[in-house]
Amino acid sequence: MFISSAYAQAATGGIESSYQAFLLPLVMIAVFYFILIRPQMKRAKEQKTMIEALQKGDEVVTAGGVLGRITKLSDAYISIEIAPGTEVQAQRSAVQTLLPKGTIKSL
Repeated sequence: MFISSAYAQAATGGIESSYQAFLLPLVMIAVFYFILIRPQMKRAKEQKTMIEALQKGDEVVTAGGVLGRITKLSDAYISIEIAPGTEVQAQRSAVQTLLPKGTIKSL
């Protein structure tokens, strides 16, 4: 009286449903790859080539926001002149942006 009758549902598309269950994770992986992973790998590659191409006299901004001109280069470190007669040492990997020539004078 208070309990309704339960009916069994017929099995539909056993093979088709297994393909759909397998296809959905593949589609999700592809979406994550093209939206998240691939652009991040591209930016990392561009950053690495920019760091390798640094030269004396380039104007840069570090990850800490320090703006200056490169005066000395070594394999792992650079010297940045942030004011006349004032130099700081930083890791090459700390360089975030390479600025166009003359940017410091225009500020």
